[in-house]
Amino acid sequence: MKKVILVILIFFLNLVAIAALSIEGRYQGKNLYVQNPMNDEGFGYCATKVLVNGDVMPGGTSVGAFEIDFSLFNIDIGEPVFIVIEHDNGCIPKILNPEVLLSRSTYSIVKMNISSEGKLEFRTKGEQGKLPFVIEQYRWNKWVAAGEVLGKGKGNGEENAYDFALTPHSGGNTVRIVQIDHSGIKRPSGEVKFVSNSPVIKKTPAKVKNQIKFIANKKSIETQYEIYDAYGNIVKKGVGDYVDCSNLLRGVYYINFDNVNEKFIKN
Repeated sequence: MKKVILVILIFFLNLVAIAALSIEGRYQGKNLYVQNPMNDEGFGYCATKVLVNGDVMPGGTSVGAFEIDFSLFNIDIGEPVFIVIEHDNGCIPKILNPEVLLSRSTYSIVKMNISSEGKLEFRTKGEQGKLPFVIEQYRWNKWVAAGEVLGKGKGNGEENAYDFALTPHSGGNTVRIVQIDHSGIKRPSGEVKFVSNSPVIKKTPAKVKNQIKFIANKKSIETQYEIYDAYGNIVKKGVGDYVDCSNLLRGVYYINFDNVNEKFIKN
């Protein structure tokens, strides 16, 4: 009985003595490098085992630095990976380049078109990670985000198809998609243009006191809007058929709506 208890105790102590460091992402064609310090006892190295998607990495970890070579596991570019580094308590290995598992923007457009009603359809290839595509519309002399679609991230040569229902403004519309990865660099597609049959929207009243209303063909209509103060600070934005201006201070403001920019005075 004492031997059984002793075995269980030793097993429990061994479990307690082992800790684990984990990281996950998608294989982008580059390997991970790990700095592996000595353990607390000074007779060995901190990391004891490495598992990649549940498989033990061959070669061991009895060195001061080692490489996790994904080619040993037959992992295709773009596939998810989950790495667990088991190590002794009291020391922690350091992954030197964790950014190599972050998804990169690698898409290219195969086809992209848009209808006069604003239905955007596009096909991509070469995606290596599930990054969102942001749909941007050019209005008010700048690119404005209209929405986003999550990328499918198939990196094995397959094409991905997407669609998005855009709300057009009156007149000519210009649209593109962009993607931003961990580098922070925006990667835009080419532009597509179309002429919308949407009615021209006007605001009322001319002298603003409590509210601005948007109308088209003598009826209320929703539109995207932004209001800036005289110093260029945005004070209101949204989508609707009116804007509550009762809490704005008196003074000069600028409003973007539909595809126009106008100046108004709050009384």
